[in-house]
Amino acid sequence: MKKVSVIGAGHVGATCTYYIAEKNIAELAMIDIIEGMPQAKGMDFSQAAPLRNYGVPIVGSNNYADIVGSDVVVITAGVPRKPGMDRMDLLKINTQIVQTAASNVAKYAPDSTIIVVSNPLDIMCMVALDASGFALKRVVGMAGILDSTRFRYFVAERLNVAVTDVQAMVLGGHGDTMVPLPRFTTVAGIPITELMPAAEVEELCDRTRNGGAEIVKYLKTGSAFYAPAASAAEMVEAILTNEKRIIPAAAYLRGEYGHEGIYLGVPVLISKHGAEKIIELELTKEEQSALDNSAAAVHGGLKALRSFYSMSGAK
Repeated sequence: MKKVSVIGAGHVGATCTYYIAEKNIAELAMIDIIEGMPQAKGMDFSQAAPLRNYGVPIVGSNNYADIVGSDVVVITAGVPRKPGMDRMDLLKINTQIVQTAASNVAKYAPDSTIIVVSNPLDIMCMVALDASGFALKRVVGMAGILDSTRFRYFVAERLNVAVTDVQAMVLGGHGDTMVPLPRFTTVAGIPITELMPAAEVEELCDRTRNGGAEIVKYLKTGSAFYAPAASAAEMVEAILTNEKRIIPAAAYLRGEYGHEGIYLGVPVLISKHGAEKIIELELTKEEQSALDNSAAAVHGGLKALRSFYSMSGAK
């Protein structure tokens, strides 16, 4: 049986573990530094199995050694965003957390693919890539699938149609500079630009950009976890089953879309190899400009990251 490990047993990590368990496609290990918490949640999930019809082993642990043999490792560990906190405010704390996690993945699960969920996501992908030493394809970020899923829901809600009939595309960094693409967002194949006025389309694009902040505002002391966990679980399934799905995800660019040396949300062919291929869309001048602006924000985060590394003595 395939194996998936989830590092971080908080809201996102635990919920992701549960969603993957219900797919019945892999045994699971859930790792966290808080003693007793992953063990308790692992037992609780296992005891729900007879009612939820899954039978995969689920282990909770405080020991990274328990990720041995993993095919996929999902890194969710980190401090969640709070009201008034920009994703970049999380940089210093979460950099050290993700660095430790990725180093241990390289040590105990060197053949795995890493899915990064921790924020600021595009920057944390770079941290995981550097700390693991993995090939570019084997470190991918969960962002675009979450952003596009939110866009899908907002469209379905506005048009009063089935969410399953809506497909959406969102590019760029995971934050308020993301780039929803109405031209590539459809309902049963019909572009939403044909189904609602331009003002309504832009309203939904704005709500998508601020979808995470909208939830943070209500929660006050935390951030979204059901949709992020479901998004990560979908990526895990695509890798383990080699479905070759094309989904928006944070991938390392080497000239695609005019950018290189950064992780950015783009359409990606996801397979057993991880981010197997980046799909390049022909963008309008306005779309490309918005994507360039988003990339600039990521570059700014990387500059801050390098400054932090220099200050901390990290290499």
